[in-house]
Amino acid sequence: MESNKKKVVLAFSGGLDTSFCVKYLSEEKGYDVYTAIANTGGFSAEELKRIEERAMQLGAVAHATLDIEQEYYEKSIRYMVYGNVLRNGTYPISVSSERIFQAMAIIEYAKKIGADYVAHGSTGAGNDQVRFDLTFQILAPEIGIITPTRDMTLTREYEIDYLRKHGFVADFTKLEYSINKGLWGTSIGGKETLRSEQTLPEEAYPSQIEADGEERLKLTFTEGEIAAVNGVEYADKVAAIRAVEAIGARYGIGRDMHIGDTIIGIKGRVGFEAAAPMLIIAAHKMLEKHTLTKWQLYWKEQVATWYGMFLHEAQYLEPVMRDIEAMLSSSQRNVTGTVELILRPRNYTLVGVESSFDLMKTDFGEYGEVNKAWTADDVKGFTKILGNQIKIFYNVQKRNGK
Repeated sequence: MESNKKKVVLAFSGGLDTSFCVKYLSEEKGYDVYTAIANTGGFSAEELKRIEERAMQLGAVAHATLDIEQEYYEKSIRYMVYGNVLRNGTYPISVSSERIFQAMAIIEYAKKIGADYVAHGSTGAGNDQVRFDLTFQILAPEIGIITPTRDMTLTREYEIDYLRKHGFVADFTKLEYSINKGLWGTSIGGKETLRSEQTLPEEAYPSQIEADGEERLKLTFTEGEIAAVNGVEYADKVAAIRAVEAIGARYGIGRDMHIGDTIIGIKGRVGFEAAAPMLIIAAHKMLEKHTLTKWQLYWKEQVATWYGMFLHEAQYLEPVMRDIEAMLSSSQRNVTGTVELILRPRNYTLVGVESSFDLMKTDFGEYGEVNKAWTADDVKGFTKILGNQIKIFYNVQKRNGK
């Protein structure tokens, strides 16, 4: 029979906060709790199965696994590569960019099953609360939002004790480091990230350095999208990203610390490892230097900076993002070719580019060597005219005794 209880869809990760939310919303509030996890590439099949089992053990009416990793690539990662997006020149907007797409998937599922409410386990001290709330409000203003962890300012001890008293016991031992793994990188938080003068130790990184010496890596792009890794073609771009990650992670490439401004106005610090994003963006950027004009490079960088900022700050649904994406897509029509890199433990070197669109390979001349499309007199006249504006300025300065 159809239940008369109110329906709430909970964005469920299987961690302590969301586990508490299942019990609390069903036992204390009397809701039918439907749990859902939106997988953007950070969970294995085994992990997803364990998360579903935990949800049902906690008392969820039903659990849904929403597979959106291809959508995440098509609607976000692709444009972050086009724009060479690194927040503050450092962070490839890894897990933070996933949250918007997870929120969109969760709210669409809530609408599909006719939910009265949607809930998440974010605290009041981070960015994710804004990303979830804003997305929910825009896409389904008719559905209420419930956030027990934030509203009740709960401690871990309270949540564990509550679950135990309500018959659910699990290992919620707080790990020394908080790991959020995603397709476009993994974020790492710990006691060191809370202090400005410290950095993460080697053992904090999920991927340990296994390779030594050097290795050549060739990445091929077709109109800005990764198309092949070491000559192996990939129609599935998610699989291509995973292939680059597997190679680069063995060398500990892509590790860094991001320090930036949060949506809520405080400074935030997080460690990350992102071998695939850093290698792909570096190679893509080098290929663009060879295949785009200086003004294409300049203006693309300007809009890409805004794109990354808006994406990080929960503004993905702002219409201007579609306009920026159109400009970024247009800029990629000649970004086709292969880039070679040399990988070493903790670093890499960009070697060179092979592309039929390479603007260095022309009949006009070779930089610093020989000119073929202009004469010496052409340059003399050009230089004289180019200097007129500056000459006039200094002439007037001299006339006024300055």
